[in-house]
Amino acid sequence: MITVNTDGKIMVRRCLVTFKPFRIFVVGVGFFSLCFLMTSLGGQFSAKRLGDSPFTIRTEVLGGLESRGVLRKISDMLEVILKRIDALAKLGNASDSRRLEELSSAINRFQPAGLVERIQAIAQNVSNMAVRVEQILQHSMAAGRVIRDGSAGQCEVPKDPQYPDCASKVDWMRARWTSDPCYAFYGVDGSDCSFLIYLSEVEWFCPPLVWRNHTKPPTQKTFSKRQAAFRADVGSLLEQVGTGKESLSFMKRRIRRLASQWGTAARRLDRKLLGRWREQKKVLVHVGFLTEESGDVFSPKVLKGGPLGEMVQWADILTALYVLGHNLKISFSVKELQGFLGVPPGRGSCPLTGPLPFDLIYTDYHGLQQMKQHMGLSLKKHKCHIRVIDTFGTEPAYNHEEYATLHGYRTNWGYWNLNSRQYMTMFPHTPDNSFMGFVSEELNETEKLSIQRNKVDNMAVVYGKEAGMWKLQGKERFLQILHRYMEIHGTVYYETQRPPEVPAFVKNHGLLPQQELQQLLRKAKLFIGFGFPYEGPAPLEAIANGCVFLQPKFRPPHSSLNHEFFRGKPTSRECASVREIMRTQVEPYLPYEYTCEGMLERVHAYIQHQDFCVPETPAFPAANGSRPWPGGPSGPFVILPNSTGLGWAPNASAPPCWPPLSALQLLVSEEGQSCVEACRRGGLVCEPAFFRFINNKEALSRLEVQCEGLEAELNHVFPAFSAPQRECGLQKEPLLFSCAGASAKYRRLCPCRDFRKGQVALCRDCL
Repeated sequence: MITVNTDGKIMVRRCLVTFKPFRIFVVGVGFFSLCFLMTSLGGQFSAKRLGDSPFTIRTEVLGGLESRGVLRKISDMLEVILKRIDALAKLGNASDSRRLEELSSAINRFQPAGLVERIQAIAQNVSNMAVRVEQILQHSMAAGRVIRDGSAGQCEVPKDPQYPDCASKVDWMRARWTSDPCYAFYGVDGSDCSFLIYLSEVEWFCPPLVWRNHTKPPTQKTFSKRQAAFRADVGSLLEQVGTGKESLSFMKRRIRRLASQWGTAARRLDRKLLGRWREQKKVLVHVGFLTEESGDVFSPKVLKGGPLGEMVQWADILTALYVLGHNLKISFSVKELQGFLGVPPGRGSCPLTGPLPFDLIYTDYHGLQQMKQHMGLSLKKHKCHIRVIDTFGTEPAYNHEEYATLHGYRTNWGYWNLNSRQYMTMFPHTPDNSFMGFVSEELNETEKLSIQRNKVDNMAVVYGKEAGMWKLQGKERFLQILHRYMEIHGTVYYETQRPPEVPAFVKNHGLLPQQELQQLLRKAKLFIGFGFPYEGPAPLEAIANGCVFLQPKFRPPHSSLNHEFFRGKPTSRECASVREIMRTQVEPYLPYEYTCEGMLERVHAYIQHQDFCVPETPAFPAANGSRPWPGGPSGPFVILPNSTGLGWAPNASAPPCWPPLSALQLLVSEEGQSCVEACRRGGLVCEPAFFRFINNKEALSRLEVQCEGLEAELNHVFPAFSAPQRECGLQKEPLLFSCAGASAKYRRLCPCRDFRKGQVALCRDCL
């Protein structure tokens, strides 16, 4: 008598009631068998994380030789089962037990030890991923039909002179297509046809295949532009910032505390703009330095005296963007970044195929590196949308990768080949970068008078929350001298069982919440720096609360050339601190550009007017061309009244520009002087956007410079000239236009502009 496996009977009987579950099971087994086969042949599905690819499964279940044997058995079993599906369709709910036993016997013959358990595990995966499997199968079947329609000749590598890299890219794909799951995501399966489809339709290295359907895909749904409306309620922003880290809690506390001031500033700016229409931008903010992937050394130190300046700035940036009414998404992890950008799963080897879903992306150097890792080739295409929040600034000589490498400016942070104005700094270090800034709490007149009445003239507070800052050489002697005249207070973090090692005469309050620190500063007359931190929000807040800030002077000034802290920073800026303090009555003072209204002005102007995705039209036919200026023999420059500088002629034609060319004043520096210094000497600010308008022989001629030779080359101090040698040089690479550059040999042509009162970042007509 033939014995029948009970589990087999139950499974087949269930299928007799409805064949759909059985078909799904069979298709699922077939699909995962294909995955096992591809794994054993190529190994591309060995990713460790489930999210790496929709095809990812655990391949540790079966070894190489064992998996091939099991695959053959599964294949044979499937063939028998599929041949009998038609016969089973005719069976009743409980009829024809002979055929049932026959099928069960056939299944049992192809059951090695443990195979049922493995198939059941696979079936469970099918159940959990049913929807995804169905989508993948449909896509694979469609792709398979297209590939089958093409003969072997149609998948030969084309030799097209317009696509010279096609053959080498196909060779690379043959050897490396399993190196990143993103290739399989786009349908690459190891065949030449799939390579050519990918390289012609996802990337651009091969010509379109004639046998492919080249009908245009459905056009992306276009959204009409929306008007940005000022916001006053920050509740939604606080929800987006989220929880889970002390850094985020600190940022949320700051946003709440300043919410009313942001609302007042928004109303003032709205009146100033006269209700002007503003486009709402889609903005992604990715705070890279707070991601776990970057190490996030800041969050654990928030309550232990760690640096807070970066978190202060990011909180203010988020609030400014939100209050201005833009569509904001916030990311604090690489996973969130990938989701927002829509990048394919894998290691960043494949490009994005759709448009970038954001108009602007604000991030930092850590985030920029993460975007490079996960966007791959797409980063170069979309980098014009990026704004890098850069505490110390990045000068053009450090930003241009080739130039920095050849001339000794290469650092760990520069070399991204961005427009230098895409870097946004905490302080206005160099006008080569855009000044983003931060805000400090603004006092009303009543509060200012109260502070002045309650000042304690002999009270000082030390700038240094970490005990290590107090151990710098010579600091105790410095404090002893001050202690002869003043009562010294500190806000040094310490644990209860381990008091900080500070001088006994210092009254230490421990780490204070922000509001209590503000009250302490409102009583103190002096805020004492140790020279480090070099800069941050705290001194500005102290001055805003009526303190004098005393900071040691460095001889020689500290810079990336002589001090470890600055070493590796993409700047040659030097820090020479304040040496003397005023002994007169001091009023609380806050520069306008550090108020909420001042920051809103800047961010609004940058968003509405800075567009680095539109190629700049050359102001002249060529940097060293010989064609005359189209406006006439005199050229576009005119001598400004009561000045040695030149301006742009009102009737001279010019391509669009922001700031407007009416603000341009062309000055000449001395040897060894930067354009930052030359413009400042004239009460102006260097404007890098104007360099392209003065980088020509017409400017040199109008300045009556004698040039025996005129060459265009890569040099971050050009355009410039050497009067004794009669040498003149123009800039060949626009990314190297630099306000900060200086040379002992050359006098530089400097594009200067005016600025708004209290707002050096904007010209008078820039808003």
